[in-house]
Amino acid sequence: MGKINKVGVVGAGMMGSEIALCFAASGINVVIHETSLDLAKKGKERLSGILDKSIKKGKATEEEKEQSLNRIDLTDNFNGFDSVDVVLEAVFEDLKTKKDVFSRLDKICKPECIFATNTSSMPITLLATSVSSDRIGKFIGAHFFSPASVMKLVEVIPALDTDEESVTFMIECCREIGKTPVRVKDVAGFAVNRLLHAMWVEACRLLEEGVATPEDIDLACKFGLGHPIGPFALMDLTSNDLNLKVEHILFDAYGERFRPRPVLKQLVDANHLGRKTGRGWYNYNK
Repeated sequence: MGKINKVGVVGAGMMGSEIALCFAASGINVVIHETSLDLAKKGKERLSGILDKSIKKGKATEEEKEQSLNRIDLTDNFNGFDSVDVVLEAVFEDLKTKKDVFSRLDKICKPECIFATNTSSMPITLLATSVSSDRIGKFIGAHFFSPASVMKLVEVIPALDTDEESVTFMIECCREIGKTPVRVKDVAGFAVNRLLHAMWVEACRLLEEGVATPEDIDLACKFGLGHPIGPFALMDLTSNDLNLKVEHILFDAYGERFRPRPVLKQLVDANHLGRKTGRGWYNYNK
C-alpha cells in the first residue's frame, strides 16, 4: 500500500461530511457522493460552518478553511471514484443500502482500493460479502465517532477475510489524519457501543424509576465521571431512532442486558429523535 492521494466518501450527512473534512484538512483530496447534488452541497456547507467555528477559536485560518473546502469535490453518480485509494461508506444503518453501495463501487473502483464501512453495529464480515472474492481481503470496518471532526478514536475492525496488509494500511490511514485507531474484533456493537449502550440502557432505567431527571443524570456523568457530555444529551446528538435500532441489534446478539427501554421506544414513536427533529430528551426549539 502506498500514499493516500484521494479518498471517496459515500454519504454527506453529519458523519460522512465530517469524515471527509478530516481527510481534506490533512491535505488529502476527497470526493463525496450523495444521492443528489443538493444534499452533497448541504453537507459541504455544514463543513464551512464547522471551519468558521474553528477560526473563531483560533484553531484554523481563513486560508486553511479555503484549502480544505477546495480539496472536496461532490458527485451524485460516483464520478471520480475510479481513482480513489480508499472508500469510506457512511450511509444510514440499513444492510441492503450498504451492500448495494459496495456492490456498485466494486465495479467502479480500482482493484487495489480499500473499502471501509463506518457502520456502528453491523457485522463487517456480512457487509464484506457484497464485494467480489478479489476485493474481499481489502474490506474492513473503520468506525469513526461523532462528531468525527473532533473525536480522535476510530475502531478498526477486520472482517473474517480481511488481509493484514489492509489492516495495517487502515491503521496508518487513521494516524495520518490525526486519529487514534484501536483494533477490535468483528462482534456485534464492536467495543465502544457495547460499553456505551449498556450505560444508556441503565440511564433510561434510572429515569423510568424516577431516580433522577435527564438533566441531573447528565450533570452527574459530567461532574462525577468526567464525561464531556451526559448520556441523554449524547443520545439526542446521535439520534434516538438510530440508538433504538442499534439496541435492537445488541439485544438480538447478547440478550436481556441490552433490551431497549420502553421510555426510548416511546420517544421514537413520538418522533422526538433528538437534535435533528428539534426535540428529544431535551427541547431544542425553545
